[in-house]
Amino acid sequence: MAAQWNKDNLYELVRSKLGDRLFIVVSNREPYVHTFDGGAVKWHRPVSGLTEALDPVMRASGGTWVAQGSGDADRRIVDKNDRVAVPPDKPAYTLRRVWLTDEDVAGFYLGFANSMLWPLCHITFTPPVFNENNWYTYQKVNRIFAEAVLEEISGRQAVVLVQDYHFALLSRYLKEKNPRLTVGQFWHIPWPPYEVWRTCPWHEEILEGMLGNDLLGFHTRSFCRNFIESVKRIGIEADTKSFKITRQGQSTAVAPFPISVDFASINAQAGAEAVTKEMTSLRREYQLDGKYVGIGVDRLDYTKGIPERLRALDRFLGANPEYRGKIVLIEAGMPSRTEIDAYKNISRKIDELTESINARYSAGPYRPVITLNRQLTPVTLNALRRLANFCVVSSLHDGMNLVAKEFVSARGDGDGVLILSRFAGAAGELSDALLINPFDVSEFAGKIKEAIEMPEAERRRRMKNMRQIVARNNIYRWGAAMVSRLIEIAEP
Repeated sequence: MAAQWNKDNLYELVRSKLGDRLFIVVSNREPYVHTFDGGAVKWHRPVSGLTEALDPVMRASGGTWVAQGSGDADRRIVDKNDRVAVPPDKPAYTLRRVWLTDEDVAGFYLGFANSMLWPLCHITFTPPVFNENNWYTYQKVNRIFAEAVLEEISGRQAVVLVQDYHFALLSRYLKEKNPRLTVGQFWHIPWPPYEVWRTCPWHEEILEGMLGNDLLGFHTRSFCRNFIESVKRIGIEADTKSFKITRQGQSTAVAPFPISVDFASINAQAGAEAVTKEMTSLRREYQLDGKYVGIGVDRLDYTKGIPERLRALDRFLGANPEYRGKIVLIEAGMPSRTEIDAYKNISRKIDELTESINARYSAGPYRPVITLNRQLTPVTLNALRRLANFCVVSSLHDGMNLVAKEFVSARGDGDGVLILSRFAGAAGELSDALLINPFDVSEFAGKIKEAIEMPEAERRRRMKNMRQIVARNNIYRWGAAMVSRLIEIAEP
């Protein structure tokens, strides 16, 4: 495999290996969205590492991406078969949109996927909601997507790559109708130990569904081992050395594929003049000159450890009065899944902690915690990454966490400190970060002090090592590894 992957050599890999096979990607989120703007229809590409990696694959293959239509103008744009050529400005492949009702979204996405599977797999002490009606809707939506995929294939040879925990049953449904398909799936969140997994009333059915895959990818080897152990515990043969599962004559290969970011693109964007101007504007607006600046960039999700981060800052300021007035934590927290009670509760808790800390340590215009609870532009995000003396990623559990890798990619100046949870998959690669247990408030507070007092030479040594790792293991390397392995399985 090439040492340094980019869009071009990923494109060439797919063109050379795929042959006449149709390549299909399935995801809940679509790669292009059409919306009404006044009387006109406009399109945009959602910010997504997944789209960044797979868009070149789709362009090279001329295949089909199957996803839920989410834009208010999406129906206006598709043809009679719910298809539209994308990218809209230079068509190279097909987007097949699937339509779900509000009730489908409530049961499948908000209910089963994000109120049951998400908390169950992340083990963050937020109880999963085991709702039978949501389970039925999850099955229904997986079948809807299966029918759409089979319509697109229409009897041709095909390779299908399914994305994430929204479609645990999809591969089995596909194989039941077309056993000749080659199907792979990447699971973007953690896989828990069996003792946790078996609390789900439908844990065996979900495992059976996932074994419809020929290839099953997780971020880390530990998640692979957890999955294989879960399969063995329900009586299915599995080889823990080769990471191979055999059932009724069908084999499923399980392998780690640690996802990443487009290092070169973020590095270039972060060095742009617009970012430098935004840094000046942010310094002035929030009076950051002369202060140590920390950042947290997260969706407002209970898995991200934001309350734990705030408690650590509180402990740090209490134990180190000499830094009061001299340190600012900018919390860029984007609202997420606001229809779910657990997300409303975490947002309320974060607000309460922020108000408490600011009430205790503010002086004049100074506030130790600045919140930016809105969707930020790439320019502002890169400006924050470059301004920061340190970035805090305090996940209670995370499949990978790309915020850590984005921070490292943006630091073309070679400076800055990453404080990173041991429970994020990224900790397995970024060992030069200051690793923390986010539940240990004393240790966490101590690492904040270590970050701001670390000598420049040590900061630069650590950042150099991390940048080399992220540059080498970029998003295109992930795409190349996953796609090439799947195509190899498809070859006769």
